[in-house]
Amino acid sequence: MKRSLAMAAAMLISFSAVSINVSAAEDETKVFVTISDNNRDLVLVQEPVTVTDIDNDGKLTINDALSITHDNKFEGGAAAGYRSSVGQWGLQLEKLWGIESGINYGYCVNDVFANGLADEIKNGDYINAYVYSDTKNFSDSYSFFDAKNGNDAEAGSEIELKLSYLYFDENFAQQSKALEGAKITVNGKETDSVTDTDGKAVVKLTEAGRNVISATSDSRTLVPPSYVINVSGEAVTTTTAAATTTSAATTTTSASTTTAAKTTAAGNKSNSPQTGVKGAGLAIAGLITAAAAAFALRRRDEE
Repeated sequence: MKRSLAMAAAMLISFSAVSINVSAAEDETKVFVTISDNNRDLVLVQEPVTVTDIDNDGKLTINDALSITHDNKFEGGAAAGYRSSVGQWGLQLEKLWGIESGINYGYCVNDVFANGLADEIKNGDYINAYVYSDTKNFSDSYSFFDAKNGNDAEAGSEIELKLSYLYFDENFAQQSKALEGAKITVNGKETDSVTDTDGKAVVKLTEAGRNVISATSDSRTLVPPSYVINVSGEAVTTTTAAATTTSAATTTTSASTTTAAKTTAAGNKSNSPQTGVKGAGLAIAGLITAAAAAFALRRRDEE
């Protein structure tokens, strides 16, 4: 009888341990982080990051995600490349990807402007953080495609994407608008594809490997968008007015890797900044910056 009870107890403990492990796996919060610098270059594209409460404020926030991202991917970790602190209006960003630019930063979650670094995030979110390139008129326009990534495709196939940008209307409500005339790039190289009046463009996939599709514009200062797709098969020779180019079939380099940053060795998280905010308010400084950007965009639209 005692042996039976002992076996039953052991089985119960075993099943409980399995249940706890499954629950922990289900509760894991993974987000995808994109960062662009003050030259409007994508330095990191849709990087998967497992988020923990690194600043010990009792919740998972944008600040946690960005700090861990720098620990994982920036040379020297978050101690060298990232800094946030509590200011007059709450938690604010002071350094991003090693760039110190006052309060001239922006960040969106799922292509919506965030209120501040203390905003909570959830599993599967896409976080885009950027440094303003225009720190005088704040004319940088956050842009995005209608999809983040696609299934694997064969070299030579085509995809259609729609490009839009964010702005604020006269009531400071966030709006989006299709962007016409933007030039599509693939892995940092300009293509012949240009968005139409609806913001749509057809892109031919000619490079094998990871393709990062983005865009530039002569009419707007774009925070670069990103769409990621893996392409298999042989490279496709393309002819343009400028030259005929052939992409190597083994190409795997993307815009996200053209940076001096290197993967940090494991265990570097001890260098992470421990902000420790308890119930920090909204980052009003970010809203002021966004408002300035809105007025600049309105002037340009009216012109």
